[in-house]
Amino acid sequence: MVRWLASSLQRKLSVVVTASMIVPLLALGLFAFLFSSRITEEKTKLSGMDTLKQVEANLRYMLQDAENLSIFLIGERDIQQYLSRNEDHELDRIDILGRMTNLAASKKYIANIAIYPGRFDAALSTATWYEADGSSIYYPPVPSGEADKRWTGVYPVRNYAGVQNVITLIRPIRSIHDYRPIGWLAISLDEKVISKGWPALGLGRGEGELELVGGSGEILSSMDKSRLGQHVSDLEPGLMLRIQKGRSGTAIYGEKEHKRTVLYYPEELTGWTLVGTVPYEQYRSENSYILILTAIAVAMSALISGGLIWFTVRRITRPLLLLTRHLSRIDPKRPLPLFQSVSNDEIGRLGESYNLLGDHIQMLKEEVIRGEARKKEADLRVLQAQINPHFLYNTLSSIHWIALMSKESRIADMVEGLSDFLRISLNNGQDYCPVAQEIAHIRHYVRVQSIRFPDQFVLHYIVDPALEQQMMLKLLLQPLVENAMLHGIQPTGRRGTITIMIQKDTGDERMNILVLDDGAGMAADKLEQLRANLAAVAEGSNVLPSGSQLQEKTLGSSLSDGGYGLRNVNERLLLHYGAYSLLELHSREGEGTRISFSIPILEDMP
Repeated sequence: MVRWLASSLQRKLSVVVTASMIVPLLALGLFAFLFSSRITEEKTKLSGMDTLKQVEANLRYMLQDAENLSIFLIGERDIQQYLSRNEDHELDRIDILGRMTNLAASKKYIANIAIYPGRFDAALSTATWYEADGSSIYYPPVPSGEADKRWTGVYPVRNYAGVQNVITLIRPIRSIHDYRPIGWLAISLDEKVISKGWPALGLGRGEGELELVGGSGEILSSMDKSRLGQHVSDLEPGLMLRIQKGRSGTAIYGEKEHKRTVLYYPEELTGWTLVGTVPYEQYRSENSYILILTAIAVAMSALISGGLIWFTVRRITRPLLLLTRHLSRIDPKRPLPLFQSVSNDEIGRLGESYNLLGDHIQMLKEEVIRGEARKKEADLRVLQAQINPHFLYNTLSSIHWIALMSKESRIADMVEGLSDFLRISLNNGQDYCPVAQEIAHIRHYVRVQSIRFPDQFVLHYIVDPALEQQMMLKLLLQPLVENAMLHGIQPTGRRGTITIMIQKDTGDERMNILVLDDGAGMAADKLEQLRANLAAVAEGSNVLPSGSQLQEKTLGSSLSDGGYGLRNVNERLLLHYGAYSLLELHSREGEGTRISFSIPILEDMP
């Protein structure tokens, strides 16, 4: 069945168009099922319970932290010693109060930490609270007797910033030696900080209310601050009877427009309960929303059908359009782009034929390029065969001997330098040589040229000794030195300096080579023209063989004044090392020229 369908474009088109009409109808039924009112209500309950769990976790962290802090302070040695005395010691009180203040300041939800000695009247408090008339300092009430720790209800206090609602943990401080009471510790939590993030949780999509209810039913914290300190039974009669103490769950409370979903979750440390309410009006809005969505789904079904058919036809015809673009944008310099065929139908088979045609054309181009390369190699071998190295060396040796016999030391020195120069140039047919041999080749060249042009130039060599035995492409420096000598130094009519520097690149395994002269330099326009010509030659070398008639005709007029030597070096760098190693030219008229390039340091050379 799959083969039968995949083998015909017409069959695939028919099946897909039919399916595109069925899918929107199925989607309409799925919309009605997923957005039912019951699912909406259950989703709200689950989301609300997750919100209560998150609030309970944050609240438990604050309460547990207050418990741990109280245990730490009760057992603190300095506090025990201070409270065990019969009278107040001011220095000790100031030191203890400073540490208590630092603890309170490090936690935003702690409003105050207070210690009440049992043997003398000197309360220590990190916050300043006042009576309503502002006449005296106010402290939270301390229970009488030897009661254990307890949490107070929420109560308002007044400080310099205004009224603040707090909930206080009060516990006795007993001596660690005989367990007798020596004072009281009170840690007050800021109710505003406890409920600060509740509105952002979005209970009931922002329409719900969240409160913290104490064990006796007193509202300890609420998003509605007017309800603080009041009893839930007074505000919502019968609500506490629906809440199962110590357990989590949901309940329905109220009737008609006052009907609400109540969610409750216990806080285990204190026995308090988090209570959230979501009005039923929200569910009615959700049901209306479902009706609107259903109507939209019906309207969208028609649009989806049309869009799906359009998408299907476009998907089927897109390969044909892609193949047409490939054929209309053929670049003779590049291979034919590959056509990605993913099907076995008529378009797939057409794409396979196109790919075969591209492979055949690429094979023919490679054969032509290989033929041209072989032709160049044959021409080079013919040229080399015309020069018999042994005959040439013997002839130069004879001239050198005759010059010595005739006491013509300059001729003998020039012939000896030329002989050494040619010997290194030929290098037994090898393309690569050590850096030291390339430098020696330059020294022989300079030796010959210094006789021809005496006292007109001087060369400096700065070569990293670690690079002397590294291999590099031969005959790269001589054209650059010749260019600096003939076109840089000679036009000035004065003695010039040429510097050759070969250093290792510290950031990469490459060697940087620089040829610098202080000659005539070049004007900015001429420098830019030379750079453009070298770039054009580098780009053309990817297509045309080096030295071809077309290339010479195109660039011959612009590569003058040493440009041919630079071009040859640039081409050889490109062929052997890649585009990253091409020549870089910098020059200023009247100041000199700088030519540099970088080649990799390779372990295994050809």
